[in-house]
Formats: sequence, structure tokens, C-alpha cells
Amino acid sequence: MSDRRGKVYLVGAKIGSVAYLTLRGQHLLSNAQVLIYDGLVDSQLLVSLHLAPDNCMKLNVRKRGGFPSINQNTINQLLVTYCLQGKQIVRLKSGDPSIFARVNSEIKVLTQANCNYELVPGIYSVLAAPFLAGIPLTDKNLSCCFTVLTGHQPDLLDWEVLAKIDTLVILMPGRTLPQIVFQLQKNGRSFSEPAAIIRHGGSPQQEVGISTLGDIVNQISGVSLSPAVIVIGKVVGLKNMNFSYSPLAGQTVLVTRAAEQLSQFSLMLQQQGARVIEMPALEIIPPSSWKGLDHAIEKLSSFDWLIFASANGIKFFFQRLETLGEDVRVLAGIKLAVVGEKTAYVLKKYGLKPDFIPPDFVADSLVENFPESLNNKNILVPRVETGGRDILSKKLKQQGAQVSEIATYQSRCPNKISPKAWEVLQQKKVNIITFTSSKTVRNFYNLIYRKLGKSSQKKISSILDKIIIASIGPQTSKTCYELLGKTDIEAREYTLEGLKKALVEDIENSRC
Repeated sequence: MSDRRGKVYLVGAKIGSVAYLTLRGQHLLSNAQVLIYDGLVDSQLLVSLHLAPDNCMKLNVRKRGGFPSINQNTINQLLVTYCLQGKQIVRLKSGDPSIFARVNSEIKVLTQANCNYELVPGIYSVLAAPFLAGIPLTDKNLSCCFTVLTGHQPDLLDWEVLAKIDTLVILMPGRTLPQIVFQLQKNGRSFSEPAAIIRHGGSPQQEVGISTLGDIVNQISGVSLSPAVIVIGKVVGLKNMNFSYSPLAGQTVLVTRAAEQLSQFSLMLQQQGARVIEMPALEIIPPSSWKGLDHAIEKLSSFDWLIFASANGIKFFFQRLETLGEDVRVLAGIKLAVVGEKTAYVLKKYGLKPDFIPPDFVADSLVENFPESLNNKNILVPRVETGGRDILSKKLKQQGAQVSEIATYQSRCPNKISPKAWEVLQQKKVNIITFTSSKTVRNFYNLIYRKLGKSSQKKISSILDKIIIASIGPQTSKTCYELLGKTDIEAREYTLEGLKKALVEDIENSRC
């Protein structure tokens, strides 16, 4: 087989949260030129976490029970076509690609077309979903074995044999569940035997219902069982084992930040059990002119301090430095200060350690705790072009500093609201909205205002009535009060970590 023909990677995605994707899967995604994924893969998080390159072609083939999908022959042809074009293709399949999947069909077609391929296993829902729900599939006293079956074609199964197995795990039960239950009872399983229904296993939307074999059909009547895993057996009685605790479980959080900055905070909240909906409220772009920054870079040696108040300022400053053919050596002799640990972390990516980080991540703290006299010091402050707060510059000047504020980037409001965000807001399915700057508050307000049109203020109040408004700090809280009428949570530490802690603390206190 020729390497010039590209290669197809048949990758098991994960169960529920993207956090369960294997390291091998993540590595392949980061180098993919074409991504073909199933409907059960969390496409929103996949995109927001930038697991695949921005220029990667992404195709959702919607292979999900009970939903329209692209037929298998078309998928097979896509794999072959892109492979023969020399592309690196990731075929991301729900769970493990080798179990109750159509991977054999895809392998056969790839082999016939003389295409390179590789199999990459994933975490399978049969094992993970029950475990994450607190249900072990085996137990030395209750179950020495288990069997996995699907709800498809139950007439082909030997129910006399299956009824004798300690633990049964049923995938894709769908409309055949009544028939499955009937056959088990007919062949000797007790009506009172414990049964569990696990929906959306491993995700923030995970739901676990406990029933019995005699009542499970009635309990799930009218409930979608895609995706779902059903466990039948005495081990279900061990469900009261507390395998994990997720403080934000059951909470839907709308995250508003710059599009390229959403992923980190979203993942932090997901790890606490939250369902996250992302709403980009800022677009970060280069300044309208590089003239000011270019001039500042030319005379860098005249500055005593370079102060970065944001990660965006660092990113665009060093990108421009590289474009001009310079590197970090031009900063020799200049001291560096940052506002916040996150900004310091970004600076360290460029091989630089800040000389000063204030104890509190606000302008007041930076000036009050500055490590030397500011009198007659020449200070360069790369900042947003318009709309930013000038309090840092004012306070530095009050201490006698000579301050040069240079437009390094722009932030603007997106043209329209994210459709998914608007949908959950309208349906009142959001519990918490987070804001990390005054600009995100203003842009959120403007996006909603444009969408609602006439009588917007009254409608906005109605939408936000029972939603918790969470702010990263005092200035953001002030803007929340001005435009949204309230601030329910304010972080004591003005960082993403501090905001996450404030959310967890508030929700835990409300449950006491």
C-alpha cells in the first residue's frame, strides 16, 4: 500500500464527555485533514476544544438510532475518496468501533480500494456507562459474568440461555424492550429483579433510573432511549455506591467569552458535572493599524517596564514581533509585569517569566503593590484598541510613570447570537450564565436585544428571571447590574478558577 494515498484512522470516540477520549485519539484528531464523525459525538465540544485543526474538513454523518443519517455506502465512498486523494482521515465512531458497529463494512471497502487504515479502540459504553453510574457489572457475591446484547433482532437470540446469565447489558433497546423483557420473564427471570436505565452515560446530561424487570417498560414509556444502556441483574442493587460526586451535575451553564477562549473554561465546568452551552460574545482580531505597535517595538529599549493586562495582548504582541523578524531577545533589560496567573501562564509559553504579578488580579492591586517606584518610569502597555478600561494607565500616571498605551488587538461583538444558545435561553433551559468581562456582558445584552426587537428590555428580564448571573469580578458585576439588573455570584479571586470555585460553592450551599 502506498503512503501517498493517505490513511484512514477508525477511532473509537469516547463515552459522554470528550474528557474520555483516548490520548491516541486526541493526537490523531490534532493532525486530521478530514474528520467524519457519528451523531453521538459531541460536535459542539469537538469544535470548541479545537481538537481538530481549523482547516480540517468536518462531516457529521449522523449515525444515531432513530435519527436520519447518511447511508453506510456513502460513508464508505467518502473514506475511500479522501484516502485516495492523499488525506489523513479520522473516522470518529461512538464508543469502540469494533463492537456493534459497522466497522467491518468500512474495513472491507478500504481493503478492496488498497487504502491504508488503522484501528484505534475507544472507551466502550457497555463498560463505562454502568461504572460511571455506580453499577459494577460483576461482583464476587452477586455476579460472576455478564453478557452484552443489542435490542436489534431479538428473535435471533437464545433467550433460554440468556435468562440464566447473572448480568445482562442491553444496548440500543429501542422499541424492542417490551419483547426483551417478555422473553426474560418467560424464561425464568424474576419480575422483581433490579434494572437500571442509563441515558447519556458519562456526559453532564447523564440520567440513571432504577426500576425492576416487571416495571421497566412502563417506566421508560415515552422516553427516548437513544443513547441508553440498560443493566439487568442483582448488581444494580449496588447503585448506592457513590463512585463520584459532581457538584455542578444537573446545571446547564451558558459560557460567554471570546470564541477562541471558550474551550478551557467549558472543560473546567464539565469536569464539575455541568452541561455547558457556549455563546461566543467576543471576536478578537488584529488592530485596525499596526503602526503604533510597530513604532513601539522599534524603540523597545527605551522602556523600563512592559505590562500585559490580558492574554490577548500577549498573543498579538508576540505575533507582531515575529512578523517584524524579531524575537524575545529584544526584551533584554525590560522588566515584565502581568495582571493575573492566567496571563503569566500565557507569557511563559514564550519562554518568559514575569518580574511581577500583583496579589489581586486588578489594576489597583498592580499599582499599589508595584515592586519599585513608578516615578519617571517609561512603561509600555499593549491593550485593546477601543472599549477597554483606562484605569490602569491613569493610576500609573498618578504615580509619576510615563505610560504608552498601544492598540495591539480589537475586540468586537459577533454579528449574531449562537443558534444553540438562543434556543436554550428561549426554552428557559439555562441555570447559570457566566461573564468574564464587562464587554461580554454588553455584547450579550446587545445580541439578545437585536434578536428580540421591540419591548426588548421587558423580554430580556423575563428570559433572565430565574437564571443565576455569575461574574468574574467587581467591574463585570457592575455592568451586570446596569444592563441585566442583577449579579448573583461574584468570584472572590478574579480568575476562571476563581469563578468556577464560586459557582461550585453557591450550588453546594443551595443544596444544604
